[in-house]
Amino acid sequence: MKPFKFKQFTVDQDRCAMKIGTDGVLLGAWVSLKNNPFSILDIGAGTGIIALQLAQRSHAEMIDALEIDENAYEQCVDNFENSQWGDRLFCYHASLEEFVEEIEDKYDLIISNPPFYSEDYKTSNEIRDIARFNDALPFDELIESASLLLSDEGVFAVIIPRKEEEDFIKMASEVNLFPNRICRVRGTETSEEKRSMLEFSFEKISPKIENLTIETSRHNYTEDYKNLVQDFYLKM
Repeated sequence: MKPFKFKQFTVDQDRCAMKIGTDGVLLGAWVSLKNNPFSILDIGAGTGIIALQLAQRSHAEMIDALEIDENAYEQCVDNFENSQWGDRLFCYHASLEEFVEEIEDKYDLIISNPPFYSEDYKTSNEIRDIARFNDALPFDELIESASLLLSDEGVFAVIIPRKEEEDFIKMASEVNLFPNRICRVRGTETSEEKRSMLEFSFEKISPKIENLTIETSRHNYTEDYKNLVQDFYLKM
């Protein structure tokens, strides 16, 4: 499998069950950096794509990633080392539970493209299923851990299935995390909203609602989408 080349870095993904998809790149491009985070944590890093995007976009001194799968972890480390920001990027090989117990630091930005699985069937590829399955990282565990690791002024950002949005927001409110920005994503004008990108903080304000459509027709991307991802994709 060929490496995935972006404008300022390259990502090898042959050892990762979860390949680079639109979701991670979208979230890494969309998340706000207006609070100039000093420290960033990417939970469930996979190839390390989101952490690499944030290294490109920000001046954060400490960009940590967390990955439980051994092959993905090793690949993530290689991708970090092969990038121009290797000195700011670090990947931990641990479960979220272990990480929360061990780590004293608080992060100004916590970001996650969590493994989720909405269809009710499993494929024949068990490793990919684990990467896709909610039981690999339950939303409630993700939310609770984020609330413990987040600095007082920090931001927690995720991309999840649109139909999970309401429940996710409700769970987050139980640990005093409130949505500040919500972006609902659809493939085309006529398709239903498939994803929600959410930014939470401990501040309860009225959330800014955005909508994003990716394509007008097959491979004809909308201006909004192009503006969002053009710093990363070669062909944008």
